[in-house]
Amino acid sequence: MPRLLIIDDEKAIRHTLKEILEYENYTVDQAEDGPTGLDMLIQEKYDVVLCDVKMPKMDGLEVLERARILAPHSTFIMVSAHGNVEMAVEATKKGAYDFIQKPPDLNRLLVTVRNALDHVQLATETTKLSSENKTLKKKLAKGSEMIGDSAGLQGVRKAIEKVAPTDARVLITGPNGAGKEMVARQLHELSQRSGGPMVEVNCAAIPSELIESELFGHEKGSFTSAIKQRIGKFEQADGGTLFLDEIGDMSLSAQAKVLRALQENKITRVGGEKEISVNVRVLAATNKDLLQEIADKNFREDLYHRLSVILIPVPSLNERRDDVPLLIDKFLKDIADDYGNKPKKIDDKALAYLQALDWRGNIRELRNVVERLVIMSDATITEADAKAFAGK
Repeated sequence: MPRLLIIDDEKAIRHTLKEILEYENYTVDQAEDGPTGLDMLIQEKYDVVLCDVKMPKMDGLEVLERARILAPHSTFIMVSAHGNVEMAVEATKKGAYDFIQKPPDLNRLLVTVRNALDHVQLATETTKLSSENKTLKKKLAKGSEMIGDSAGLQGVRKAIEKVAPTDARVLITGPNGAGKEMVARQLHELSQRSGGPMVEVNCAAIPSELIESELFGHEKGSFTSAIKQRIGKFEQADGGTLFLDEIGDMSLSAQAKVLRALQENKITRVGGEKEISVNVRVLAATNKDLLQEIADKNFREDLYHRLSVILIPVPSLNERRDDVPLLIDKFLKDIADDYGNKPKKIDDKALAYLQALDWRGNIRELRNVVERLVIMSDATITEADAKAFAGK
């Protein structure tokens, strides 16, 4: 329930306003002067404050100025029997939401209070959204960092720096869990399209009969379950980047349509006839040997050449073992941050043991193992912990 505070030296005015506002189901408190009102603002949270301008002990405009520092979440409505345009302008400059004259018109008063409460709610939602966006950006940034100094990773970084500013299509290859998605994110974030969307499609996770609808959208009634029109990923990524992960698992019929979209920069929704222009940079990734897939007639050679203007091979973790300690240190900090704890330490023998293991699941597997060790070990992760919980 909204909470309001009335600051006014006239007892009759305070009581009248309180009755009117409580009838509207607001919780209302009173203060007979400025200093008392400021004390109450410090102790309690009020959504809206109705404050008289002319008061003994402390002027209402001074109360407003101090409240901007002591209670910045409260929205002020200034009230005065001696109001004029100059006073209203000054109050607004000092941070007041509105200015009304005494005796206040009932309808004007209630409308102003409702609008002020809407303003409070909007500000709260905006702050919450901003906080959520910052958290999301932090998580995305944390998830797209490429940790390591190995020669293989340095080669990937150099390729990204050269290719990202262009609109060239890139085919990212490497085993599962090696960090192909991170490469794609880096390419997008360092490109001129970074202000646009990055839309990801996991081609392996979508049934072959639905992949065309997922990519190109469909019109209502185009098939049995098409109860409404759907906008596909190509249209969603317009002006940005489309990342086709596990492209080697895409059906041949969908490959033909993707090829046409890349050739003409146009798509047609399933069941539709209208051509729709799209401005999309396509990045693709695969853990398969596409040249072998072409030989086995599972992948179109013409699509391969369209996608692989630039090839960026991502090395496996076993090919960059020198990066394992750096990755473990990063994961220990990230996991501690996620759990709200201090990062755990790991002794040298445990580090050496983990560095020597065969990481078939690559970075993804290493991250899972580190989290398991954080949960199962004491303050310092020992070699015994690593042997017991690394799952090898």
